[in-house]
Amino acid sequence: MKLHTKEDFRTLMHTLLDPLKPLYSTGGARLRIGGAGVTYSNGAIEMEAFSRPLWALVPFWMGGGRDEAFEEIYRRGLASGTDPEHPEYWGGFADYDQRFVEMAAIACGLLLTPEVLWEPLEPCAKKNLARWLYAINDYVIPDCNWQFFRVLVNLALKRRGMPYSEEKLNESLERVETYFIGDGWYRDGASNQKDYYVPFALHYYGLIYARMMEREDPARAARYRQRAARFAEDFIYWFANGGAALHYGRSLAYRFGQAAFWPACLFAGVQTFDAPVLKGVIARHLEYWLRQDIFDRDGVLNVGYAYPNLIMAERYNAPGSPYWGMKVFLLLALADDHPFWQAQAAPLPALSGLRPLPRAEMLIQRRKGDTVAYPAGVCERYGHGHVPEKYAKFAYSTRLGFSCARSQIVLHENSPDSMLAFVPDGMDYVFVREYSLEWEVLEDRIVSLWSPFPGIRVHTTITPTETGHLRRHEIESESACTAYDCGFSVPKFTPDFEQKTGEHLASVRGAGCRCTVRGSGTGCMVGADPNTNVLYRNTEIPAIQYRVEKGKTVLETEIITEYC
Repeated sequence: MKLHTKEDFRTLMHTLLDPLKPLYSTGGARLRIGGAGVTYSNGAIEMEAFSRPLWALVPFWMGGGRDEAFEEIYRRGLASGTDPEHPEYWGGFADYDQRFVEMAAIACGLLLTPEVLWEPLEPCAKKNLARWLYAINDYVIPDCNWQFFRVLVNLALKRRGMPYSEEKLNESLERVETYFIGDGWYRDGASNQKDYYVPFALHYYGLIYARMMEREDPARAARYRQRAARFAEDFIYWFANGGAALHYGRSLAYRFGQAAFWPACLFAGVQTFDAPVLKGVIARHLEYWLRQDIFDRDGVLNVGYAYPNLIMAERYNAPGSPYWGMKVFLLLALADDHPFWQAQAAPLPALSGLRPLPRAEMLIQRRKGDTVAYPAGVCERYGHGHVPEKYAKFAYSTRLGFSCARSQIVLHENSPDSMLAFVPDGMDYVFVREYSLEWEVLEDRIVSLWSPFPGIRVHTTITPTETGHLRRHEIESESACTAYDCGFSVPKFTPDFEQKTGEHLASVRGAGCRCTVRGSGTGCMVGADPNTNVLYRNTEIPAIQYRVEKGKTVLETEIITEYC
């Protein structure tokens, strides 16, 4: 599918959402997709699935689109789900309730399209809905991007003339201010991680606020716009020429939500790049995702990334979770005569081959159509699942993806691509960098100090090169072990697949990419377990095996990537 006109994007929205129509409950308040469980109840799962399509439908309606079936479903669903006497009532709440997340899309509907979702409701239904939404003020919410959910809900209630909390509204706005760290970047609340929650959550909600409150709160609205404009200068580096965005961090199951920041900038009138460049970034990104295996046989989005995959999923990835990606369709709110719709898609602007992103604690390298991030490994010790794999690898490539471990027991189950993996003598466990103790982002390299296991400390320097990157590991160990310095995962079972190993070399080619690893040790292959890589179902990982004795050891490994 080629995307150019507004109608093209509307058609894509219908392609994604129309398969859901038969799955709504009789009262419209539940969307019953079915699938694996998460940390919250089945009722919250079905309510989440109901809410998330609104991230596309509300802009669609705001931009002049009409779909009577969806309009009727959502008006009926809002009335049923917030009526305590209705069998499909969404229920009461607890602290940190998942339903507070899903309130945000409903709140945006009341803000942006009240003529569809509010005005047609009966007075009793309006009171029930307002009362249900107000509950977000009565419970504890996490110290993170969730603060914006409280902002949006109270703003929506205020605009619709219903009871709201000015105190909680201002409290959350001030809390968000503490997340800002400079140069357009936020941290996601109490977390040190900088990932897609910066663009598709904190900036996204801030820009909706800026559009809605530019008269009542002009200083804050201007501040949100200025931050987004500065952030765009860095974030553009996360997108590869072919449309893929950097495969990095958590919540990758939201897929094309990775590009939602750009429509939010257009919606709020933020001056970033010109319309042809943004048209190219957004269209290529969506077209990239349409080439992946992201639908089940009925056209419903699956949980996973480039194919169905529960190994890499977080504990909060419910069957309806992927529809958070609908946030990219904020585009559809743009007026028919907006320059975006007339623009011809253009390539990415001229970008540096190597760019430090100190606020994100990483270097970004762009080479031959690939985008590679070298993060310093700044992340939480514990999180929502697979934190080391999603944040602490030495390199992340848009062409080759990364792998999530099936277990920590043996190499093939651990699948430690782009990691230095230690196996202590007498143990079957595999230990890798989980997080960095110290780090430094320089203009041409990343330096970090980390400990994979008590008694082992590693000082690693990653230096990008014209052909890939160099790794230097200075190791202090209190015991002997074997270490494997691993390259990228490369897909196998492809027509061009080949592999070879030697005394100081291991090399794999597949799907037009080759990864070669060179070092003073012995070349070997790690046959990763199926479904561990986020892009490819089956991969091989080239590695150099080293012997690490007690005391000090220095290892130097070269990683070469070629694109055929």
